[in-house]
Amino acid sequence: MTAAAALVLAVAVAAALLAGAAEATRPKWNLTKKGTTVTYDRYSLMIDGRRELFFSGAIHYPRSTPQMWPRLLKTAKEGGLNTIETYVFWNAHEPEPAQYNFEGRNDMIKFLKLVQSFGMYAIVRIGPFIQGEWNHGALPYWLREIPHIIFRANNEPYKREMEKFVRFIVQMLKDENMFASQGGHVILAQIENEYGNIKKDHITEGDKYLEWAGEMAISTNIGVPWIMCKQSTAPGVVIPTCNGRHCGDTWIMKDENKPRLWTENWTAQFRAFGNDLAQRSAEDIAYSVLRFFAKGGTLVNYYMYYGGTNFGRTGASYVLTGYYDEGPIDEYGMPKAPKYGHLRDLHNVIKSYSRAFLEGKQSFELLGVGYEARNFEIPEEKLCLAFLSNNNTGEDGTVVFRGEKYYIPSRSVSLLADCKHVVYNTKRVFVQHSERSFHKAEKATKNNVWEMFSEVIPRYKQTNIRNKEPLEQYNQTKDQSDYLWYTTSFRLEADDLPIRGDIRPVLAVKSNSHALVAFVNDAFAGNGHGTKKEKGFTFDRPINLRLGVNHVAILSSSMGMKDSGGELVELKGGIQDCTIQGLNTGTLDLQVNGWGHKAKLEGEAKEIYTEKGMGAVKWVPAVSGQAVTWYKRYFDEPDGDDPVVLDMTSMCKGMIYVNGEGMGRYWTSFITPGKVASQAVYHIPRPFLKSKNNLLVVFEEELGKPEGILIQTVRRDDICVFISEHNPAQIKPWDEHGGQIKLIAEDHNTRGFLNCPPKKTIQEVVFASFGNPVGSCANFTTGTCHTPNAKDIVEKECLGKKGCVLPVLHTFYGADINCPTTTATLAVQVRCHKKGDPE
Repeated sequence: MTAAAALVLAVAVAAALLAGAAEATRPKWNLTKKGTTVTYDRYSLMIDGRRELFFSGAIHYPRSTPQMWPRLLKTAKEGGLNTIETYVFWNAHEPEPAQYNFEGRNDMIKFLKLVQSFGMYAIVRIGPFIQGEWNHGALPYWLREIPHIIFRANNEPYKREMEKFVRFIVQMLKDENMFASQGGHVILAQIENEYGNIKKDHITEGDKYLEWAGEMAISTNIGVPWIMCKQSTAPGVVIPTCNGRHCGDTWIMKDENKPRLWTENWTAQFRAFGNDLAQRSAEDIAYSVLRFFAKGGTLVNYYMYYGGTNFGRTGASYVLTGYYDEGPIDEYGMPKAPKYGHLRDLHNVIKSYSRAFLEGKQSFELLGVGYEARNFEIPEEKLCLAFLSNNNTGEDGTVVFRGEKYYIPSRSVSLLADCKHVVYNTKRVFVQHSERSFHKAEKATKNNVWEMFSEVIPRYKQTNIRNKEPLEQYNQTKDQSDYLWYTTSFRLEADDLPIRGDIRPVLAVKSNSHALVAFVNDAFAGNGHGTKKEKGFTFDRPINLRLGVNHVAILSSSMGMKDSGGELVELKGGIQDCTIQGLNTGTLDLQVNGWGHKAKLEGEAKEIYTEKGMGAVKWVPAVSGQAVTWYKRYFDEPDGDDPVVLDMTSMCKGMIYVNGEGMGRYWTSFITPGKVASQAVYHIPRPFLKSKNNLLVVFEEELGKPEGILIQTVRRDDICVFISEHNPAQIKPWDEHGGQIKLIAEDHNTRGFLNCPPKKTIQEVVFASFGNPVGSCANFTTGTCHTPNAKDIVEKECLGKKGCVLPVLHTFYGADINCPTTTATLAVQVRCHKKGDPE
């Protein structure tokens, strides 16, 4: 690229991004009594007759705290979003019939009003079935006990309850003037969710149910459009939308008179215990967005933009407590770079040219196999925006477009302002990267003294719910607990016991639940579990038996109820079969032996995880490695304002409570294929903490060691750039936190921008190299063309500053551009600190 071309590009990018920044700050609706008209045609939604672009992010209010909401929304807006999407959580709001909860994390109205105060639109996905990796898909458990009910079908009992809740929520929103038609900011509402996944289960009635749902929703007269997600068609005026990773290339929409809306662009993949780390690159997300917009899309919603935490028992079966930590904002509320910054720049660039895109004449050009141009022009005003796509995997290439040559990396899209100048390419990431680091909170670690209370292992005669066979688990717990005790007793004679002393009988259990812990004669006999992909599992362990009466007790546990499927109402859990194998007289079948049941743990029933309830049991000095045991200690809040986490690596499986609040399930003994814990650290939001004497209570199912629990803080203070001199130039007009950067118009070199989090400065250059470095942020290594001057130069430019700008130019670092394997790449990692931070 010539210096002149690079200069044009730099100026174009700067103008585009600055215009986008201004556009992002402007409220979009008319806050008047008459309200705003939201309509649509085949091209887009329209606000008061004006076409509009929507960059939306999913943020679920129950998965964070009200104190966190303003910061999350501010970060989202600074990321170029103009819309926030959320589900409505039926089982959280109506845990019992006509008993409603809209307090604290469930305060939907407060959350939506905050969205409005930030000048952003809202999309409310009422459902009321949501899936969302949320317990029971957000359907209240009490629905299961309504006679003859069939979920999400043309079934009168279900439709009656569904309609009642939908109208209740709609009325709440109307009473607060939330809909755009009332002067509010809610521009879309959703009815049902991804019905195509189960329509085959109700093949004779599915279409009738969808027609009914659409008509019922429209009859609420909210004044804004309704949508149905993951559909190719939708009844009446309801808009079908796409969910998935690549809706621009995989979704076939059959309703040609309705706009193309993308309600779930998955920013990673939700994780279950046992799953590998979920990954999706910033480049791939950006590519999918521009492919969708190139084909006429006008709304994209990132699912999730911020995932948050499945507090308490809210997560669906096997789903991690930390939800969508790989989104543009991580679980702790910190922007995840480069995903956050790369998408922010995309939003601001395309919004800068929105008029050409929304009002221009569309045309298509095939530029080669897998190469194409999609153009949007207003010729009389000389406005033009082009999307140049290379859809080939692993093949970079050059195309000729309107007489000019353009290099396009594989699976990428370049945006051309005026159909001439490249202002963005999805595969060229110029924003900084960041890495998380965890730091021991010394203040909170003092007085690491634990006490314990062990659950009493029940016996058959001590239970009051008895049956010949084991009862189904969910009918006993009624979604009030993850736990159900099963217990039985049997007598052995001398002839039953194995003659050989080296042979031990085996307890074999088939379970339809998620995990269990077994005891024989009050002694721990082992634990077992299934996986999200399995419908059940088998447990078998050698045990010690004695002459006379023997007692078996099994604590069966659920890791949340299933969140989807046509058979949801028929979901079952618990023990299916139990035998003692290896006896001298053969296998002893205990299935019809007579079983006692006890729902809930004693600690749960007495709420011993609270200050009020903890006195209901006797606590003693803790001993590590005790199964089905509660542990407690007090700790002081860590200094500063960095997020707080518990490192639970020394524990196995159970529940966490802080000051009486359920922080969620932990399961560090469930390892991934990489032989590490599925989730080792667990978020403790600071709003749950006091300055001193915070009560930490952990229920451990297996054999964990509580003294090894670490209280830590989390930072993203390691920031990096990794840019080649051969990349097209790029000027970035603001830092990671919205601060303006002075533009130098005559500077046409590629530059790397490093910016510390607020109130911090660059205190250390951890790595710097120009040549052919390899690796990623916090894991860089030098190559064969490394220049030794790089670190000294970066230290001179950056140390002690909030941020710095580094030229990506070999002469600046004294590098040999003729080194045979050089990629002319600058890699830098610096560490930010503020006074008082631990090293």
